[in-house]
Amino acid sequence: MHTMDDQKTVPTFDSSSFSTEPYVKRVEKPWGYELHWVREDAPYIGKVLHINAGARLSLQLHDKKQESWFIMSGRAAVIWENSEGVLIETELLPGQGYSTKIGQKHRLKGISDANILEVSTPEAGTTWRLEDDYDRPNETPEQRKKERGEE
Repeated sequence: MHTMDDQKTVPTFDSSSFSTEPYVKRVEKPWGYELHWVREDAPYIGKVLHINAGARLSLQLHDKKQESWFIMSGRAAVIWENSEGVLIETELLPGQGYSTKIGQKHRLKGISDANILEVSTPEAGTTWRLEDDYDRPNETPEQRKKERGEE
């Protein structure tokens, strides 16, 4: 049961920075596109990854970022490093979540056109592109801004 004394401990906040406006930013990618649905000043990222059938993201690892995925439509797979350091392929199953750790090699691919919900820690550090079908350089903070047209 709550008492009136509990109400004394509720913090107050300055509401002047609160926003009730919707947000989405589309970022074109050579394998499809991303819809960023969380503002860039948040301490996390939320995206929809649209991967075209047969397209692959780079085989990559992050030095500061962790990601989790949930397939929304279509079929997709992740090629990723297991606990023995071997790359395996896992089809993303509807209703299941999949997560990477910092330093874990991974690559998403579209089996059909697919939409994947991705949440992650902030876009920080370098995305090391170990293999890339589009010959893109590693994604440093500067390269990330360039690729998103934020320069």
